[in-house]
Amino acid sequence: MTLEKTDTLIVGGGQAGIALSEHLGHQNVPHLVLEKNRTAEAWRTGRWDALVANGPAWHDRFPNLEFKNDDPDAFVSKDGMAEYLVEYAEMIKAPIREGVEVFKAERLSGQGGFRVQTSAGEIEAKRIVAATGAFQHPAVPQIVPENAGVEQQHSFYYKNPDQLAEGAVLVVGAGSSGAQIADELNRAGRKVLLSVGPHDRPPRRYRGRDFVWWLGVLGLWDMAAPRPGTEHVTISVSGAYGGRTMDFRRLAGEGVTLVGLTHAFNDGTLSFADDLRDNVTAGDADYLNMLDAADAYVTRTGLNLPEEPEARRSWPEPDCLTNPLRSIDLAKEGIATIIWATGFRQDFSWIKAAAFDKKGAPIHQRGVSVQPDIYFLGLPWQSRRGSTFLWGVWHDAKYIADQIAIQRAYAEYDGNAAIVAPAAE
Repeated sequence: MTLEKTDTLIVGGGQAGIALSEHLGHQNVPHLVLEKNRTAEAWRTGRWDALVANGPAWHDRFPNLEFKNDDPDAFVSKDGMAEYLVEYAEMIKAPIREGVEVFKAERLSGQGGFRVQTSAGEIEAKRIVAATGAFQHPAVPQIVPENAGVEQQHSFYYKNPDQLAEGAVLVVGAGSSGAQIADELNRAGRKVLLSVGPHDRPPRRYRGRDFVWWLGVLGLWDMAAPRPGTEHVTISVSGAYGGRTMDFRRLAGEGVTLVGLTHAFNDGTLSFADDLRDNVTAGDADYLNMLDAADAYVTRTGLNLPEEPEARRSWPEPDCLTNPLRSIDLAKEGIATIIWATGFRQDFSWIKAAAFDKKGAPIHQRGVSVQPDIYFLGLPWQSRRGSTFLWGVWHDAKYIADQIAIQRAYAEYDGNAAIVAPAAE
C-alpha cells in the first residue's frame, strides 16, 4: 500500500479547519482536513436544542458567505450554524475527510515532516495544524462525588428541560451557557439555583446597536491576547429569545436563586463561597463601563444615536443577594440534577513534540508553535479577543496560511537567486 503524503494536514473539520482550508487553497498549498466525526459536529449534536449564536447573523459569519434564511439581526440556531459551515466547506471545496480520527503525530527523524497515525491509516505531512478549537473536552470539577445521589452532567450534554429528572436543578457557572440554561429551566417551571462566579456581562444592545458593534467601533475585538494563564474571561451574553441583556438581578426576580461560587461538598451538603455580591457587583461594573465607553464614543463622533437612560436602571435587589445562601442540603432542597457549565479543556497529547508548557497548553505566537512546522488554530485569544468567534478565526487562519506559504517559499529556494527572472520580463 502506497503511503499517502500531503504538504499540510489540518486536524479538525469545524470552523477553524474550514477557514484555514480556504486560505491554503488561495495559496495553492496542498492539504487535507481530517474530522473524526462530521463537519461542524459540535454545532450538530453538542449543547442544548434551543441554542443560538451569541452574535447576530450580520456579524457572526465568514466574510464570503451570508446566511440565507435569517434576518441579518437575528441569532442563528445551532442547526443553522451547522448548515452554514457545511455549505461553506462545499463552496470552497475543502478536502475534508469525515470519520477519520487522528491518534498520533510524530516527527520523522532526519527528513523533516511528520508521520500521522489515523483510524484510516498513516499519512505523512510536512506540517501539522491542530484546528481542534477551544471546546474539546468538557471539564467538570471534582467537587461532588458520583455517588452523591444526584444526577450530574456537563452543559455540553444538556439538551432540554424534559431530559432532566424531576426536581430542582443547580446550574454551576454563570457564563453564557450557564446563564442561558438556568433561564430556560426557570421558564420551564423548574426550581433553579445558579452558582455565579466572576464574569463580564455586556449589554445585548445599547442606543440601537448590538454589543458586537460597540466592541468593533471601540476597538475591543482587536484587544491583544493577555499574558499567558489569564486568557479565560467568563462572559455572560445571550442571543436567546431574540437577544436580551443577561442581568442576574433580573433572573433572580424571575425566580432563579443565585448563590456564590461552588466551593465544596461534604455529607450531602454543598457549600458556596462568600463572593456572590462581589461577583454580581463586578459584573454590573463591567456592564456600566461599556455604557460609559459607548456614550463617550457617541459624544466624540457626533453620531445621532438615541439616548437610553433606562439601560442604567437597576433591577430590584433580590433576597438571595441580600441574604445569600452559604450552603444547601441537596436532598432537602430537592436538587435532582447538577449541570456543570464549567468550560472545556484542551488535549494536544497526540502531538509528540516539545511544543507545550507544563500544563499542556501550546507555546506559540499567534498560532505559530515554537516547534517548526506545527501550528494551532481556534485557540482562545490566539491573536485577539475575537479569535474564537467565526469571523475572528477566519482572520487568524489567514495569518497561519500566510506563514505556511512563507515557509514553503523559503524551502523552494535553492541558493541561487540569479536564476530568478526579473519581474519586468
